[in-house]
Amino acid sequence: MTTSLPPVPDFNALAQAGIRKLRAYDPGHDLVALRREHANGFLVELGSNENSHGPSPRARAAVLDTINQLHRYPDPLGGDLKLALASYHGLDTVQILLGNGSHELLMMLAQVFAGPGSEVVASQYGFAVYALAAQSAGAELRLAPALAKDTTMSRGHDLEAMIAQITPMTRLVYLANPNNPTGTWFGSADLESFLVRVPHEVLVVVDEAYLEFVTDPALVSALLLLERFPNLIVARTFSKGYALAGLRVGFIAAHPELIAVMERVRESFNVNLPGLAAAQAALYDQDHLDWVRDHNADARVELARLLRERGLFVPDSQTNFLLVDFGREAAPIEKALVARGVVLRPMVGYGLPTCLRITVGNRDENRRLLQVLDEVLA
Repeated sequence: MTTSLPPVPDFNALAQAGIRKLRAYDPGHDLVALRREHANGFLVELGSNENSHGPSPRARAAVLDTINQLHRYPDPLGGDLKLALASYHGLDTVQILLGNGSHELLMMLAQVFAGPGSEVVASQYGFAVYALAAQSAGAELRLAPALAKDTTMSRGHDLEAMIAQITPMTRLVYLANPNNPTGTWFGSADLESFLVRVPHEVLVVVDEAYLEFVTDPALVSALLLLERFPNLIVARTFSKGYALAGLRVGFIAAHPELIAVMERVRESFNVNLPGLAAAQAALYDQDHLDWVRDHNADARVELARLLRERGLFVPDSQTNFLLVDFGREAAPIEKALVARGVVLRPMVGYGLPTCLRITVGNRDENRRLLQVLDEVLA
């Protein structure tokens, strides 16, 4: 006797409207599989904008110190890290919300403040998570056209175009400064002029994931503008400049009343024990951070020069990556590079099919990249 199974529900139809047409965030290649495949060789991983210089020795030591406490829950409030962040950035702890990386917080902001019938504004080539956040909340995404390719800030944020996209239904504006995936940036004076023109009930999120790599004195953290603009939210992460991507620690800083509303949906214990310890230790190692910034800047300039010498279009960047335009479909180039053990990030999902994003690696990684790239382009 056989018993028939009940029919499988249409799970997509059961999902909320904003989720039905949503595509999951694409992290790129299956790096775990590629590492196994190249276990006996040299896999060059330059597709995820990871910090090739590694974390502070103090952060490593702090992680080891937590080993005997792994059976304990982390501090649900992240009190020590909040105190350290407040002291370091000149904030009050009630202005800070910790997250499992800044990605979680960027999504949460749309969950809390956007929704069906509202709008979210972002730039044409802004970080992919902004679109995901808007769609998952059921909000309408309004994309502002980016600056032209042949401008100084090639494909970067056009702040005038973003202002023009704001309507009475707009609840959130996402800015990235510097921007992923273009590497472009705008000065702090330009941001201030932008904020003055934004209606006070529209929340402006400034994503500063790559700020630790910045060397242009015209760009300083938007944290300095928080007191003047209560609708400003600044997102930061320990994944990039502090090289703690594997521990997932980020935070937002904003008006205390906004943070209090966000706390209502924050998951309990959303930052793990080693992450809290490592982030606090890394924050106090300014010498290491300065060393990373200087070495990255030198390598960024050198790599951009060598790529341009090969006839490629490489705009200036203030991050730890370069957006490289090959002037033709980049997919075959990227596929050939991966086959030779060099992983870059394809940009077709961003509407940039002729581009690849290249993380600035260490000396050996950059040398291998250029060697293999020459083979492929030949």
